[in-house]
Amino acid sequence: MFTMKNSKQSRTPERQVYLTAKGLLALGQELKELKEVKRREVAEKIQRAREYGDLSENSEYDAAREEQAMTEGRIVELENILKNVEVIETVEDRGLVAIGSKVKVQIDGKAEEFIIVGKVEADPAKKRISNESPVGAALLGAKKGDIVQVTTPAASFKCKILSIS
Repeated sequence: MFTMKNSKQSRTPERQVYLTAKGLLALGQELKELKEVKRREVAEKIQRAREYGDLSENSEYDAAREEQAMTEGRIVELENILKNVEVIETVEDRGLVAIGSKVKVQIDGKAEEFIIVGKVEADPAKKRISNESPVGAALLGAKKGDIVQVTTPAASFKCKILSIS
């Protein structure tokens, strides 16, 4: 089980971003890399492209400016995420599905295992599903043995919780 840390009373639920300590570290490193390395590299590309002359027909300059805009956009996005983060910490198992839980479920006779994470860390290909996804939201608060109804835009189905860790 996991619990929230560093919660602020004035924060609205829509702005909260749930991250594991590992996810927080990864985003912090990405932000540092963007600010300290990528910004400089993009500025150098822009400077080199300016030296080619006429900016109105300079595709290198346009590409470098687009890269700069994408880099700055990602920096702003990461800063907003980190400003509104709720760090999830491990606590004793209470037997309920929560953000950070590894959940084994049975869907249509087939066992599936997921880790419930915040939307920023979600990666369905790696079986890391968001607490805001239809499956993640349906599983939250359930206990071993429960059968939960999952409704997605494409289908509705039931799944049985086999284990929680």
